[in-house]
Amino acid sequence: MKSIQASLWVEILKVRKSKIFWGTIILFMFISAMMGLLMFVQIHPGISGKLGMIGNKASMLRFGVPNWKNYLVLLMQGIAGVGLIGIGFVASWIFGREFSDHTVKDILAIPVSRSNIVYSKFIVVIIWSVILSFVYLAFGLLMGWLIGLPDWSGEIVIQYSCNYFVTTILILLLSTPVAFLASYSRGYLIPLGFVILTLLLANFIGMVGLGPYFPWAIPGLYGTPGVTADLQLHVSSYIILVCTCLIGLFGTVAFWRFADQN
Repeated sequence: MKSIQASLWVEILKVRKSKIFWGTIILFMFISAMMGLLMFVQIHPGISGKLGMIGNKASMLRFGVPNWKNYLVLLMQGIAGVGLIGIGFVASWIFGREFSDHTVKDILAIPVSRSNIVYSKFIVVIIWSVILSFVYLAFGLLMGWLIGLPDWSGEIVIQYSCNYFVTTILILLLSTPVAFLASYSRGYLIPLGFVILTLLLANFIGMVGLGPYFPWAIPGLYGTPGVTADLQLHVSSYIILVCTCLIGLFGTVAFWRFADQN
């Protein structure tokens, strides 16, 4: 127990002293602000021409009636895409930086179980990702209040906030394959490319009606209310997602325990 606490503290120190952590928070705040701006243009369509490309893009999109319910749905859809990339980046950075910085040999030399090192890294991935998710939602709620969205309802906010965090959990389950690829490839590029590829495939597979059976499409479908019958999630969808998570987790642990790190 003490060894995992020590390795966890080391991982937290690495993140706290890194500029990447604050950079991701600022990025998620910016994207959340853009979501609020898109809804603001829906409320005031007359200003779309003054905002140039952003205004034109917002005027082309349809979010339904500009109110709190549709805005929260927009935030959930946003986290399904942005969160997949953001959390994937977090996992690839935490596991891949040891190889890029050539510190993996020093880590493996300390008297701490390799499994505990992996578990510590995954705990930091969870903490970091939850912070990003909370910042995105909190800043989004602030933007909704600032632009004066109508039809505020505490029940609606609580309901969609719960769905929002469930979506975040589903995305977190998909961080383990990214961690395995970052470890196996000994760097960032391959796992980041994998994250982008899965995001593109999720959109394509969703269009052909196979989204409920593709793990990386499941969080987006969960965060999109009123999907068609062929895109409804089933028990098998969650089983596939959990199995994908476990394969990535056990694969990562096995690599760090048994693979040659030279």
